[in-house]
Amino acid sequence: MPSSIPRLLRRWGPLVALLAIFLCAPLLLSDFRLSQLGKFLTYAIIAVGLDLIWGYSGMLSLGQGLFFGLGAYGFAMYLKLQAAGDKLPDFMFWSGLTELPWFWKPFSSPLFAVLAALTIPALIAGLLGFFIFRSRIQGVYFSIITQALTLLVSIWFVGQQAYTGGTNGITNLGAAQIFGRSLLSHEVQIGFYLATVLCLAGVYLLGRWMTNSRFGRVLIAVRDNEDRVRFLGYNPVTIKVLVFALSAAIAALAGILFVPQVGIISPSSLGVVPSIEMVIWVAVGGRGTLMGAIVGALAVSYGKSFLSESYPDIWQYFVGLLFIGSVVLFPQGIVGAARGIPAWIQRLRTRTRQHTASGSTARTEGAGNTLTVGSRQAERGS
Repeated sequence: MPSSIPRLLRRWGPLVALLAIFLCAPLLLSDFRLSQLGKFLTYAIIAVGLDLIWGYSGMLSLGQGLFFGLGAYGFAMYLKLQAAGDKLPDFMFWSGLTELPWFWKPFSSPLFAVLAALTIPALIAGLLGFFIFRSRIQGVYFSIITQALTLLVSIWFVGQQAYTGGTNGITNLGAAQIFGRSLLSHEVQIGFYLATVLCLAGVYLLGRWMTNSRFGRVLIAVRDNEDRVRFLGYNPVTIKVLVFALSAAIAALAGILFVPQVGIISPSSLGVVPSIEMVIWVAVGGRGTLMGAIVGALAVSYGKSFLSESYPDIWQYFVGLLFIGSVVLFPQGIVGAARGIPAWIQRLRTRTRQHTASGSTARTEGAGNTLTVGSRQAERGS
């Protein structure tokens, strides 16, 4: 029993410590900093989903920003209808519409909005993944296709001013009511923040359960040698479609939690650049670790925020140098490097013991040689 305690601490200690910090944050942070932390935690949710498909399945998706944006737009439509009341949303009125479009009407229900925001990105990812993986497209070609789809949808959203808000997106959500309270009220914002923390914990536990199960071992096998998995009787297409759709739903969940805390969603949030930043989060934290995805998302986001506040003119250069330095110095990511510290210490101790033992052997041999020479001299003297 006592020997299992260190193992449990290593396995669950970081998660428990992070949860304790996040749950105590409302008592310590201002409203602005708490909203900022809530936004960064939604990024961490995206990073965990991306780590499932990239770190464990070997599929580098550059389309997570698309699924995040679709989820955010789905819930923002509900909030916008709440804020507008009996009137048309402002951007529709400015664009000349006189009636609410038919596909907007179901989003007046919060349940429908949440379900649609989760299922539509998952269905898109599932259909896209089915046709891609059935054709055995993988590697850089898969990344290019997801990137092209993201770019296409973001451009299309910009052009649909009357239905999506165009370049500005969906804004002015402050008048929306959640459970009879204003969206901007302190209680509602605290509620969304705590919901974000719980969802992050739930997504992480789901990822741990999946990766430690038989399904997780099959995922790693697909990443390492897809043909061998196929010869063993598994269908890699089904496996990859499932995990790709799940990662899209996780990104959409992050988008649902992002909108009420930030108050805006625009096509710039579902473009190519945000998708690349999501990859950076996982790379910096350590792919294939899940916890590294969380650490990387928070570290990069806070580093970007600090540098932009301190050096508003040249902060992009610092962010680039920070990323390059972390990849060069920690190719396995922050968490990967931290996990390698015990092994490094053990190797150092082993080399130290070997060096000490070799030194003792050399001294013993030297002393023996001295005694042998002395005895020979004594024999000659006698």
